[in-house]
Amino acid sequence: MKLQLKHKLVVGTSIGIVCLVVLVASRYSNQKSPTMAMPVPEVEVVTVVQEDIPIYNEWIGTLDGMVNAEIRAQVSGYLLIQHYAEGSFVKKGQCLFEIDPRPFQVALDQAKARQAEAEAQFAQANGALLQSKAQLASAEANQVRAQLDVDRFTPLAKEKAVTDQELDHAVQANLAAKAQVAAAESGVETAKATIVATQAMIEAAKAAVASAELNLSFTKITSPVDGVAGIAQAQVGNLVNAGASNLTTVSTLDPIKVYFTVTEQEYLNHVRNTPNQTERQAKEQELKLELILADGSVYPKPGKFYVADRQVNTQTGTIRLAGLFPNADNVLRPGQYGRVRAMTEMKPGALLVPQRAVTELQGKYQVAVVGKDNRVSIRPVKVGERIGSQWIVEDGLQPGELVVVEGTQKIRPDVVVNPRPFVVASSTSTTGQ
Repeated sequence: MKLQLKHKLVVGTSIGIVCLVVLVASRYSNQKSPTMAMPVPEVEVVTVVQEDIPIYNEWIGTLDGMVNAEIRAQVSGYLLIQHYAEGSFVKKGQCLFEIDPRPFQVALDQAKARQAEAEAQFAQANGALLQSKAQLASAEANQVRAQLDVDRFTPLAKEKAVTDQELDHAVQANLAAKAQVAAAESGVETAKATIVATQAMIEAAKAAVASAELNLSFTKITSPVDGVAGIAQAQVGNLVNAGASNLTTVSTLDPIKVYFTVTEQEYLNHVRNTPNQTERQAKEQELKLELILADGSVYPKPGKFYVADRQVNTQTGTIRLAGLFPNADNVLRPGQYGRVRAMTEMKPGALLVPQRAVTELQGKYQVAVVGKDNRVSIRPVKVGERIGSQWIVEDGLQPGELVVVEGTQKIRPDVVVNPRPFVVASSTSTTGQ
């Protein structure tokens, strides 16, 4: 009986202690809960700025020489001497290679001998013509005298003052004289024909001499332009063939040409913006080009627009353009790649926001805007060109509004935030330069 009473007393005491603990905890919780509020999220914001922004475009460019002269042999022969240092600057007319000239010198000597022979034959034919003309003159004089005898004897024979035999001798002598005249005239014509033939021989011989002299001059292979000569493709002692052997290439590098392609759409936009051809050409001449090299550095000397190709490439839908860059130190070389950049237009009053402030969702763009009461609204926007690390917003924002750059993942529409200025780690140009 005493044990049961003692057990009940212990159980009752335990229950009382538990109730007391629960009551104290409940009161403590009721006292603390009103002060437990959700923290206001902090976000970093920037002010939408409005300014006149130059729009830059970039294209992949390939460098090439203004002139790339392939140096080829114009006559066949053995390469005797290489006169230039590979990779060096050469002048127009400078001798680069020399082919063994001896066979061509022999051919020239033979051609000159044939010319001398033809000239000797011409001199002989000219002398024969003079002799034939003298013979013709003598024959004509004899024929005149014979004709006078016939004219004189004919009336005398009728009067029987001379015999018929004397008249007959005079007539025969006249006929013989006429035959001599005809033979002399034939000799003159033959001599003239010989002269014409020898003159043709002389002209052919002169042409052969000129050809031989030209071939002999081709044994010295010269540079047609000022430029940098490449590595020789043939060695001394090699047999080179006329027109087939590319010995080296000389490139004119100052200025150097840069080829790049623009899309057909870009070309049409350019034409529509400046429809007048004269104004468009003037604008193109004033366009300054920048060249960004493979290591990311910008070539210090600006270039200018040179020419546009006559047609659009039907396979790629692009048109090929060329620019010129000064290259007095030959720093730029054909075959290099780079990026050509140019300011294509000036956009007045453009609104700029950092690209990281713009969110893309299913092809649509939106930004988080912080109002005057620090309440967030999600607003759709229309974006335009990207300028460096910023984006031009064409519609949906007003100058001076605050947009969230950092902390967009913490917010939702209509939430109150604690905005603070966005600090750029490294300065970024808004013009993309």
